[in-house]
Amino acid sequence: MAKWLVKTEPAEFSWEDLESAGRAVWDGVRNPAALKNLRAMAPGDGVVVYHSGAERAAVGRAAVSAAAYPDPNAGDPRLVVVDLEPAQRLARPVSLAVLKADPAFAGSPLVLQGRLSVVPLTEEQWHRVLALGGSN
Repeated sequence: MAKWLVKTEPAEFSWEDLESAGRAVWDGVRNPAALKNLRAMAPGDGVVVYHSGAERAAVGRAAVSAAAYPDPNAGDPRLVVVDLEPAQRLARPVSLAVLKADPAFAGSPLVLQGRLSVVPLTEEQWHRVLALGGSN
């Protein structure tokens, strides 16, 4: 199963919102590279939820519960969404500064393409961010 990191502005939709909802449509993605990554997601894939904006930190672990499908609110067949379910809040947020300093993330789009909202993670990166966040 693949691993991903998705970014969200917490004022728009936060980790807490995902926890409260129990399942949510992950929408609003417009960047072609991020959309390609969304289309590659499959049910059961692991997802790190990252708060962008002022916070800039990984805050929780989720899972893809429905593969990509056309965004029902977009009116554009090129735009897709996935459904996510929360799994676990990280015991402590993992800041972007910590991730950038970690050698496991040296070649990651997370640090090389800062505005990319859906980022693939290697197994090593997945385990590393969870370890840094105090989770399994």
